[in-house]
Amino acid sequence: MQIHQLSVSHDEVQDRMLVRLNTPDGQEYRFWLTRRMVLRLLPALGQSLIRLEAVQPGVSAPDQRAQQMLADMKRDAFLQTADFATPYASQAKQLPMGPEPLLVTDVQLSLKPNGSMDMVFQQKVGDAIQACHLNLQAQLVHGFIHLVQQTLAKADWEMATAKSAATTEPLVSLGMDKPSYPH
Repeated sequence: MQIHQLSVSHDEVQDRMLVRLNTPDGQEYRFWLTRRMVLRLLPALGQSLIRLEAVQPGVSAPDQRAQQMLADMKRDAFLQTADFATPYASQAKQLPMGPEPLLVTDVQLSLKPNGSMDMVFQQKVGDAIQACHLNLQAQLVHGFIHLVQQTLAKADWEMATAKSAATTEPLVSLGMDKPSYPH
């Protein structure tokens, strides 16, 4: 699926983040992210993005510090050129996942040799699993993280808690084969 626009907002009534993305052909995918999911997902996305940027063609970042610096430079370059001013077009022609947003209970992240990241959002209820598979280039991951961080600040979800949770809980096994993020 080709992503045309991405939106992240906080719903005060649900106290969840609503992630919406649309495609050039008018499909819209919607996902609920709980506070707990966001606070666990952000560090995993950040670690994955560092590794993703380090494996881009023509890039040599031999150690973690160099990889972090490279990811920071790429993020800054992306943010200088990204269009965050154009309003999200919410006139969906189709809702392939249904009218209600998918309540994300699990996320799997995996880095691909072609320089992209697979992100699978899943909703597990009993034995039923509904999932949406996204293949994201590094620029879109930078944009997603930026939008989530902006929304976190607006939602007032205690960022200090996010930082301490990220350092105390093992969250993700990252690698080129199949890193995953368990809920």
